[in-house]
Amino acid sequence: MKGLYARIAIACIGIASGVLLISTITFILETHYHLSMYQHQSQDRNMASSPAFDAHFEQALVQSVLWTAIFGLVLAIVISLFVAKRITAPLIQMRSVAERMAQGELTSRTEVSGKDELAELGHSLNYLADQLLLQEQLRKTMTADAAHELRTPLATLKSHMEAMIEGVWEPTPQRLESCFEEIERLRFLVGDLEQLTEVESPNFRLNFKEENINSIVRHHIGASQAAFKNKGVELLFQGQGNVRAFIDRLRFGQIMANLLSNALKFTPTDGNVAVAVAEQGNMVSISVTDTGIGVDEKELAFVFERFYRADKSRDRNSGGSGIGLTIVKKLVEAHGGTIEIRSQKGTGTTVEFRLPKSL
Repeated sequence: MKGLYARIAIACIGIASGVLLISTITFILETHYHLSMYQHQSQDRNMASSPAFDAHFEQALVQSVLWTAIFGLVLAIVISLFVAKRITAPLIQMRSVAERMAQGELTSRTEVSGKDELAELGHSLNYLADQLLLQEQLRKTMTADAAHELRTPLATLKSHMEAMIEGVWEPTPQRLESCFEEIERLRFLVGDLEQLTEVESPNFRLNFKEENINSIVRHHIGASQAAFKNKGVELLFQGQGNVRAFIDRLRFGQIMANLLSNALKFTPTDGNVAVAVAEQGNMVSISVTDTGIGVDEKELAFVFERFYRADKSRDRNSGGSGIGLTIVKKLVEAHGGTIEIRSQKGTGTTVEFRLPKSL
């Protein structure tokens, strides 16, 4: 028997058995003592018995029972308090940690020992504290990054506008186009932030329907062919058959659009991007492989974080918000799937996500 239930049961049984055993032994010893005294005094009186002597013997027995009961009760209380303190001590500590966490002390942790339910509760509380601390750090980072992302194009626009208002610059088409590009960058950033807020909402739901994955992927490849052709990047499709799965067609389209956009952004002219669809048991695998600049191995663990850029200056100049892969990961997980990225600096990158075929 393991766990808190077993510990409490064993403690109760042990206390009851111990008190009963000690009380019984005490009562037997006292009864034996009084009986011996009674027999000894009866022999001294030549086996003669008197009502007063019998009453005294009965009184002694009653007192023995009473004192034994009192002793057993006191012993039971002392042992119970000791056991209760041992069992509740972790709970009291966890309550204290929870109260400190509620006051903002997210670094508070509870000491955990053993493998019972209390230990599991302690581990859960510590895990909750870790997650809250992580979310708080992400919140601060996201706020700072969002402010930075907004500040850069706004500062550019402000300087351009001031220069043109003060007559330092002529409002030429090229300079107006530069201002327009900054406005577009802001628009895309706000749109990505709206999407991220939407997919992270507790009320976010997908509209699942059985779809032909190959057909949808081909559709998105066809819609992207013009952009790839303009840059001189070849876009290929690898897959055959009728691969079907329950997905949200609109959200799946967002995933593909983000991945294809990223692949095009970081693949140089004369490179190629291959999209592959394959069945893997009860899962469907969709991968996007490019021959682009690649990502350094130490950066791979962070590519799905908000506003993270492996090549910050290049990505900002190309219009990226640093939120696209975060949205992709959230949407894949909302489908019940997984996503991973493999890359080699200077060679290329593969982003593969797997979705379950059925709900």
